[in-house]
Amino acid sequence: MSHAAVTETTYPAELHPDVAAFLRRPLGHVIAGRTVTDAAEQIDVLDPGTGSLLTRVPRGDAGTVDAAVRAAREAFDGPWSRLAPGERSKLMWRLADLLEQRADVFGQLETLDQGKPFGVARNGDVAVAVETLRYMAGWATKLTGETIPVGAPGTVHAYTKREPVGVVAQIVPWNFPLAMAAWKLAPALAAGCTCVLKPAEQTPLTAILLAELALEAGFPPGVVNVVLGYGHDVGDALVRHPGIDKVAFTGSTPVGKAIVRAAADDLKRVSLELGGKNSSIVMPDADLSTALPGIVQASFGNTGQVCTAPSRILVHADVAAEVGRELADAAARLRVGHGLADGTEIGPVVSERQRDAIEALVQEGVRAGGEILTGGGRHGEAGYFLQPTVVTGLGIDAPMVQQEIFGPVVNIVPFTSADEAIAMANRTRYGLTAQVWTRDVSTVQRFADGLDAGSVWVNGKSMDIALPFGGFKESGWGQEKGREGAELYTRTKTVVVTI
Repeated sequence: MSHAAVTETTYPAELHPDVAAFLRRPLGHVIAGRTVTDAAEQIDVLDPGTGSLLTRVPRGDAGTVDAAVRAAREAFDGPWSRLAPGERSKLMWRLADLLEQRADVFGQLETLDQGKPFGVARNGDVAVAVETLRYMAGWATKLTGETIPVGAPGTVHAYTKREPVGVVAQIVPWNFPLAMAAWKLAPALAAGCTCVLKPAEQTPLTAILLAELALEAGFPPGVVNVVLGYGHDVGDALVRHPGIDKVAFTGSTPVGKAIVRAAADDLKRVSLELGGKNSSIVMPDADLSTALPGIVQASFGNTGQVCTAPSRILVHADVAAEVGRELADAAARLRVGHGLADGTEIGPVVSERQRDAIEALVQEGVRAGGEILTGGGRHGEAGYFLQPTVVTGLGIDAPMVQQEIFGPVVNIVPFTSADEAIAMANRTRYGLTAQVWTRDVSTVQRFADGLDAGSVWVNGKSMDIALPFGGFKESGWGQEKGREGAELYTRTKTVVVTI
């Protein structure tokens, strides 16, 4: 395997020595505590900021999946099931500490692999992963059942207990590779499950390093396994494997539907965090000095590659012109560049394919009557960069206003009343999040009751790990984070003792 391209590429900042060493060594699946590099085929891992090769990883197959599932089953039936909840919690805290100590390494790897600015990766994604591990570590000792009084005659002692569901397959996307891995792994480990994690083929690097760090923290081999490859073969083999008890997936709605169909053969448990077509609603009394920066951050952060990003900015007609002008000005001022460059606010999209798909959707919107207030094209010569783009002139039913864009593009759509805004926000097959900007308390409650979304944010946004997160309609099944996220990896057993 040649890694010459890594050393030949010039980056805006010097690579951390541990990052450079990581990229130069053979990388592979992590199965039963060992690195497995053997493969007939390799997958190129590219830096979306330059389009250049970072490294190559082995392409897994059904045999790779089977080995990982068997390792996870052996660990679940063996040392992991005998470990007390408090000991699981200690291991998770140790892993969080190690991850925090290597925040620079993980942050730089995430930037190179996914494209986001280094400061965001280090202080956002890595910090979120650390906090997720620590928060969920607390649930390891708190997943309790209850004693239930029953009306049956005689003396009966009835109670419930929560047990780990078993071996779980966890498939995560490329927009937040490390944070999403932590979102999946932490609650499963707290509940006492063992895991087979499949990162996206575009962004496998931090998942590999995290699995290696788990071994360093003292997790028994086989508790955290990582398999590399494409969704249509490795992902499909994972979902269909008879040794998997539960599938947890974050990604697109079409793939989520395919997973449900594949898992139906043996009725595996499935949880899904899928797409969104989210709205940010600006009422005429909104504090625009707060709303506009909030919308810019929510819509263009991570280059718009966020399932919660509001790509539909619904604005009351009284302030639509002002909001459109100021939002376009703010978007145009965002500094686009490589994630390792000082001052970068917006990085590239993850791949050439993603860039081209977003461009095509914008062009379709223009043909349908949309007017570009700012952006609309590519940025720079190298890498997969797009200009932050604001479009107006399209109705709520236009394809561009109905399809998930997953890029730095928003549509401004005016409305004339709260009822119309609620109806417009709900006119989508998704139901993930909605955002409202108003200073009227009665309006707040009206929107909170009327919006058909799993999360409603008023005058801001919060993705705190303690808050349950999940969507309605075609945005998913189940809720991650909080107590619900930990309980997602358990099953309830009822015990009745007649005395």
